[in-house]
Amino acid sequence: MLIVGERINSSRPAIARAIRERDVAHIQEEAERQVAAGAQVLDVNAGASLEREPEDLAWLVVTVQGAVEVPLCLDSPRPEALRRAAEVHQGAPMVNSITGEEDRLARVLPVVVESGARVVALTMDEAGMPRTAEERLRVAGRIAERVTAVGIPLERVYFDPVISALATDRIQGREVFEAVAGVRREFPEAHVVCGLSNISFGLPNRLLLNHTFLVMLMTVGLDAVIADPTSAGFAESVAAAQALLGHDEFCLSYIGRFRVT
Repeated sequence: MLIVGERINSSRPAIARAIRERDVAHIQEEAERQVAAGAQVLDVNAGASLEREPEDLAWLVVTVQGAVEVPLCLDSPRPEALRRAAEVHQGAPMVNSITGEEDRLARVLPVVVESGARVVALTMDEAGMPRTAEERLRVAGRIAERVTAVGIPLERVYFDPVISALATDRIQGREVFEAVAGVRREFPEAHVVCGLSNISFGLPNRLLLNHTFLVMLMTVGLDAVIADPTSAGFAESVAAAQALLGHDEFCLSYIGRFRVT
């Protein structure tokens, strides 16, 4: 399970302030906390200020990689910001994201090709947010054709089923579950990722719903997640699921998580 830490996002007021004030210590502390909690990739987003986004995103990349040795997920739909950040990134980054929208594919795919990046592919297009598994799989097929046509292997693609809030549409849990299973079946060489927290928006005890849904999706092939790895119970839920699914030899990672030293 690839864990992408989501906390360095300028939609959070403390992060937006740290970017604006160039508070290196605050950003690096956030990075170190997430890596210590198990994140293998860190998402970095500087979109709160569109005017400064290219400069701010590049600054985030340099600042975060000055503290931790993990690749970063460059979170922007804007090719100018992605290209600027990729130029200063150490190693191949991840790009978040493309969609099935032709304009966005045309603008962002060249950056993915140039940087050798892995890429998050949201299964939505000009029709808007998908509701059913079938809609998501249709868009995934279109994206698969486009990325392979420009030489990006599906092994570098992370399909995202685009989770909507359960509180406003009761079928979303089931439809996303079926979409993940469908992507794994139709594109076995690709990966499946999700931004977890949307499923519980507007509901009480959000962590319970988030972590339960994560484990459910792991049973049908989810192999990456964009989440807060420092949230209570997250790491334990992932470790338990990995052990129960047979992905943890002799349950050593699970045992290590709870061993008293």
